[in-house]
Amino acid sequence: MEWVVARDTALFIASVIAGAPTAISAYKAAKAKAFSIDLLVTIAVIGALVIGEYVEAAVVSFLFVFGAYLEVRTLEKTRRSLRDLVDMAPQEAQVVRDGQTVTLAVDDIIEGDHVLVQTGGKVAVDGTIVSGQGLLNEATITGEPVPRSKTTGDTVYSGTILDNGYIEVVADRIGDDTTFAQIIELVEEAQETKTKAQRFLDKFANVYTPAIIVLSVLVVVVTRDVEFALTFLVIACPGALVISTPVSMVAGLGNGARHGVLVKGGDALERLSKIDTLVFDKTGTLTMGRPEITEIRTVDTDESTVLALAAQLERASEHPLGRTVVEEAQNRGLPLGESPTEVEVIAGGGIRGIVGSRRVAVGSKRMLASTDVALPDELAEYADARERAGNTVVFATIDERLAGIISIADQIRPEAAAAIATLRGRGVKQFYMLTGDNRHTAELVAAQLGIDHAESELLPQDKVRIVSELKAQGHHVGMIGDGINDAPAIATADVGIAMGAGTDVSIQTADVILMGNRFDQLVHAHSLAKATVHNMLQNTVIAIGTVVLLLTGVLTHQVFMSTGMLVHEASVLIVILNAVRLVRYRDKGINRLHANPVRNPVGGDRTIAGDRAAQRIG
Repeated sequence: MEWVVARDTALFIASVIAGAPTAISAYKAAKAKAFSIDLLVTIAVIGALVIGEYVEAAVVSFLFVFGAYLEVRTLEKTRRSLRDLVDMAPQEAQVVRDGQTVTLAVDDIIEGDHVLVQTGGKVAVDGTIVSGQGLLNEATITGEPVPRSKTTGDTVYSGTILDNGYIEVVADRIGDDTTFAQIIELVEEAQETKTKAQRFLDKFANVYTPAIIVLSVLVVVVTRDVEFALTFLVIACPGALVISTPVSMVAGLGNGARHGVLVKGGDALERLSKIDTLVFDKTGTLTMGRPEITEIRTVDTDESTVLALAAQLERASEHPLGRTVVEEAQNRGLPLGESPTEVEVIAGGGIRGIVGSRRVAVGSKRMLASTDVALPDELAEYADARERAGNTVVFATIDERLAGIISIADQIRPEAAAAIATLRGRGVKQFYMLTGDNRHTAELVAAQLGIDHAESELLPQDKVRIVSELKAQGHHVGMIGDGINDAPAIATADVGIAMGAGTDVSIQTADVILMGNRFDQLVHAHSLAKATVHNMLQNTVIAIGTVVLLLTGVLTHQVFMSTGMLVHEASVLIVILNAVRLVRYRDKGINRLHANPVRNPVGGDRTIAGDRAAQRIG
């Protein structure tokens, strides 16, 4: 008899100790007017203690606490990618101050400081190399493990590691403004967002919990069996259902971050899985964004003068083609002189302004029309021929007269065609290309990449209109771009996707960011989104199926409180382990994209930059 009392006392104390955290959690939720699963368990444990079922009370409280412990431990694994990112953040750096090299905390570095990085060191700022060279591992930014060679003039990012070499970097962005810091912030914010399924389950729990309590009271009234009612109460806990979607979402987001794909939340991940129409910008997105001048034809003006004046004006522009003109002039050693004045951007057409004492304009045929400059038939035919050869044609006028025609070509991303074919095989039905470039170049690129529709000579508002029309037709539209002019269309699409090397505006607007600027990352992101949503569905089926089976067992007196609770906690663990599989998910088709890149055999017939540049597509 004394042994029984001692046993019951020990079980009572164990139940109280193990059940206390659950009861506290239930009380806090109730104060916030939320009915949590903890409330059901707390009522069941208290009821079991009141009627003297100490074994049942101890088993239920222990299993629930143990299940919560396993849940936290397993969920921590899914967040490891974020923790690894934070751990990789540099804490200090060597900085040149007043001619002396000093070691400073990263927070003490200011813009313009010269930061020294040696072999094995981490880059602490976003900046530009001013001296030295080396191999940089940029996996933390791009997801690409192969080191890249960097030298004077190249951009480097905080958090990357110098595998070999020595570089001196001038700090352009510091602290929270660095790309690496923004990646960490984006991943943290994304893991706090909720999918539609999660929001539904949160509402479901607030309705389900009080409903189960009411049903349990009715069971007591009808059966007069308190133990049976408490068993019903415990077994009805949908613990696995409540965590079924968040654990999958966190694992999916963590996987994306490890592979250079930043997704701004579970809702964006869900929308990405549903896209059936994908819209591309061309320059800097489908192409490498590093165009080169292939030919310059002048009209009553020498070539150096045309290029120098055009480059001086284009220094006020951020357009990739404008930067190409400036770089070509610098490579030839042409003097660029003073900055232009009275600069005016011609939307979708070009730029004009005063360079020295001369009025200069550079841009497309739309620019010529806006400045009332005539284009002779012979030169119009020449320009048309250059466009058919895959070049983008830029016109330069000096003092309201046509002075030169500059042909520029860019290279298609080698993995783009294979990526589009892969996406088509996985449910994306239509592909569009929207570009401000000429019709010939657009059609040439579209034909080579297998794109269904190519729209050319568009303004930013035209891109928005087309995306809006596609959505109105019932399509789930994804828009991918890299420039300021793409940002409105990116924001309009169901899912906005930005290239990581794009402008800040396009990146901030997008739902998904491809940090490595590669289409294999787009394929992985789409495949990962589908896998994550499928995983959520699997977990939901497991959770609901377990509750239904257990309740059936309770009602037929085949399942009792302790065994039911054990099965319940096992279902929670199964759901978590199923979600953790996403952490190591990798699309099997990615390697084939790298193994079969598509080359660009199309190009111009005369070149300045060489035969290789002449074979590029504008």
